[in-house]
Amino acid sequence: MQSVRSAELHTLICVAGRTQEALYSEIDLELSWSEEDLPQVERTKHVHSLHPYLGKFIPQLVEVFLKRYFRPGNCVYDPFAGSGTTLVEANTFGVAAVGCDISAFNCLLASVKTTEYSLGGLELGLRGVLEQARSTSEVVTTESASEWLRSWYSGRALSELLAYHCVASQSLNDPSWDVARVILSRAARSARRTTHFDLDFPREPVTESYWCHKHKRTCKPVDEAMKFLRRYTDDTVHRIREFAAIRSDEPVEVIHGDARDVDLPLEPNGIITSPPYPGLIDYHEQHRYSYELLELEDRRDEEIGPAIRGQGREAVQAYVEDMIAVFGNAHRQLPAGAPVIIVVNDAKDLYPEILERSRLSLEERLTRHVNRRTGRRAGEFFEDVLVCAADG
Repeated sequence: MQSVRSAELHTLICVAGRTQEALYSEIDLELSWSEEDLPQVERTKHVHSLHPYLGKFIPQLVEVFLKRYFRPGNCVYDPFAGSGTTLVEANTFGVAAVGCDISAFNCLLASVKTTEYSLGGLELGLRGVLEQARSTSEVVTTESASEWLRSWYSGRALSELLAYHCVASQSLNDPSWDVARVILSRAARSARRTTHFDLDFPREPVTESYWCHKHKRTCKPVDEAMKFLRRYTDDTVHRIREFAAIRSDEPVEVIHGDARDVDLPLEPNGIITSPPYPGLIDYHEQHRYSYELLELEDRRDEEIGPAIRGQGREAVQAYVEDMIAVFGNAHRQLPAGAPVIIVVNDAKDLYPEILERSRLSLEERLTRHVNRRTGRRAGEFFEDVLVCAADG
């Protein structure tokens, strides 16, 4: 695996106003990459790109951690499973994995990524659903849909989404139905009445033509969903087939629950995780379309550090206590000395207290360069990798 090149690091050093020697001594080059060294096609390989997800870490990080701190036959736990990056990489590495998340959508996505399928039957079923939905969408009514759905989608787009949902729910059994739900969610994200350049954080429906900063021309809001359903069906089948070729037989358990008190079904040998940051992302709200369409259980009130609570003193202290509960609960189920790898941008210096009160000893604090390459959130910063061990 290649790392950031010397010239690029030198540029970063100059911008940061720090000496080259100092920064080289702090950055772990095996955990930092340039766009050229690690292109998007590698960062989003196989099932890692089944559905857009804000706040996930790249799979190459997990690869490094698994090689450094685990061995085949172990079990790794991620108390903030998110989109399932740790679970997918653990499986290909040959270790069992357990993931927990409070978000029903996150658990659905992680499960779909890691499940073993009858590939021929899955593809046949998904393509049958697509064709039947296409032929029946014109007779589907939208009156019973929620007000939110009717405001964020054109009549045609919503009819096509509802037709797909109806056909898939009636003709597919698990786990194919779960795959169809992810395809439906991904299509719903793309079919919303929003600008092309603001799919991550749309604030209100857009119903008129607008100047598009992405395409540098006047664009119109999306008026259909079927083209996305077709596109994402093809892409999903392709990605699941790719992962099936490298998938191991190690078990993967995905728990829709609260990591502050969950009892794990497998005994973990350690943790690899990237926790939420206080006041940054509302994880339920970013997939609101999925909760509306799929009627998933909404547990947003139990989120840790959601953006809606802000970054005031009370919110930050609540975050600290919640993190202590999560890692304290994990600690009681870990063997003494187990590695606990936490990827976090601890700008508020909260983790010394969190680790101490969770009985985790900090053994090493690594620094990596982060380059958000695309989207409205593009930019650069440095984040920490906290390498800890569970106290006996």
